[in-house]
Amino acid sequence: MQIDSNTVVLVLGATGNLGQACAQAFRDLGAHTILADRSDDRLQERYGDWDSAQHMLVGGVDLTDEGAASDLIARIVERFGRVDAVINTVGAFRGGQPVHTEPLDTWRFLLEVNLMAALIISRAVIPVMLSQGHGRIVHIASQNAFRGAANYAAYGAAKAALLRLSESLADEVKAHGINVNCVVPGTMDTPDNRRAMPDTDTSDWVSPAAVANVIAFLASAEADAVTGAAVPVSGRG
Repeated sequence: MQIDSNTVVLVLGATGNLGQACAQAFRDLGAHTILADRSDDRLQERYGDWDSAQHMLVGGVDLTDEGAASDLIARIVERFGRVDAVINTVGAFRGGQPVHTEPLDTWRFLLEVNLMAALIISRAVIPVMLSQGHGRIVHIASQNAFRGAANYAAYGAAKAALLRLSESLADEVKAHGINVNCVVPGTMDTPDNRRAMPDTDTSDWVSPAAVANVIAFLASAEADAVTGAAVPVSGRG
C-alpha cells in the first residue's frame, strides 16, 4: 500500500490508542499528518518531537463545536492547501444501564460525541473536498451498531446512527471523488480494555495497529472503489 508523500491527513482523537496507531501508520507512509485532540498537553507529550515541517499539532479541539471544526479545517487549508483524508477516531462509551433507567444525560453525551462530532467535522470538510474533487473520510463505528443488546441501547443507537450518516454521506458525494466509510473494530487490545477486563481471553482481540492499517487502506488510492462500507476488523475471534 502506498500513499503519496504530499497527502494531507487529519487524525482526530490523536492521543487515544487508535488515534496514536493511525498517526504512526500515516507517518510511516510519509503523509503530512495533522494531529488534533482536545488535550494540547497530551499532544505535545506524545508528538512534540515530530518534524513540525511535515506534521501539525492542534490541541484544544472540541469537535462538538461547529466553529472549532470549521476553524480547524481552515487552518489546515491555509497551511497545506487541502485536506485529503479525515480519520475520525473520536468516540466514547458510557452507561450500561437498561433503557428505562439510563440517564438522559448519558444518551445526550453519547449522541453528541459519537454522532454529532462526526456530523460536524464531515460538514466542515466536505466543501473543501468538493472543491478539490477528491477526499476520504473514515469514521469508527462499533459492532453494537449492528444489533441491539441489553444495557447498550444508548451506545448502540449512537453508533448505528453514525453508520446511517456515513452511508448517506457516501451516496451524496461519491460522484465527486469523495469516499466515506466506517471501520468496525472488534475488542481492541488496549491497556484500558485489559484493565477493565482482566480475566478475559485476549487472544481474539485486535490490535490498534491492525485497525489503523485498514484505515490507511481506506485512505489510499487502492480503495477508490470502496465507499459507504462498514468494514469489520474483528481480529481472529
